[in-house]
Amino acid sequence: MFKLAITFITAYLLGSIPFGLVIVKFINGLDVRKIASGRTGGTNAMRAAGLLAGFLTAILDVLKGVAAPWLAKNVLPSYPWAAAVAGLLTILGHNYSIFLIERTEAGKIFLRGGAGGATTLGTSIGLWSESWIIILPVAIIIYVVIGYASVATISIALSSMLIFVFRAVNGYGPWDDILLGAGALAIVLWALQPNIYRLLNGNERVVGLRALIKKH
Repeated sequence: MFKLAITFITAYLLGSIPFGLVIVKFINGLDVRKIASGRTGGTNAMRAAGLLAGFLTAILDVLKGVAAPWLAKNVLPSYPWAAAVAGLLTILGHNYSIFLIERTEAGKIFLRGGAGGATTLGTSIGLWSESWIIILPVAIIIYVVIGYASVATISIALSSMLIFVFRAVNGYGPWDDILLGAGALAIVLWALQPNIYRLLNGNERVVGLRALIKKH
């Protein structure tokens, strides 16, 4: 039980590291939480400080996602479900970081963070190293062609769930891994509620080719 507790706490704290906040602050001194969506992930870091900031943030968010299941697999080899739970806790940490506690004017305490896309990709890789071959191209195509960062983020979690369901049904992987896909999809959808409402209302921000076409 001690190992379980330490592993899960470590996974959450690892996910809570706000790389986007640190990188943007280092590059141009701005607070990414006060720009556009206010999230600390790669997309908003790119808006705040350029392509390099977004790329570095995304890579580091992916790597912390990879690390959590790897840690659980090595520390808790007798608990195959622990890797999926550790991955979920890392995504929760990324979206609701203990290091980003804030208080509203009404006195309500809340936690800030990202939307969970890059970290979900990382945790999926941590469970099955080849998952990125499917997840990443799908997300890139959606981002560039369909032109919505939020939809691309949702596609990462949805692809993850479908991959692990397919692997479990066909005997290629454990059923426990579905916990990650289903849980990640729920976390990402919850975090992106404002974006989903904007999508339904037709006023979500466009990116990729659609943004270029709209600009010109």
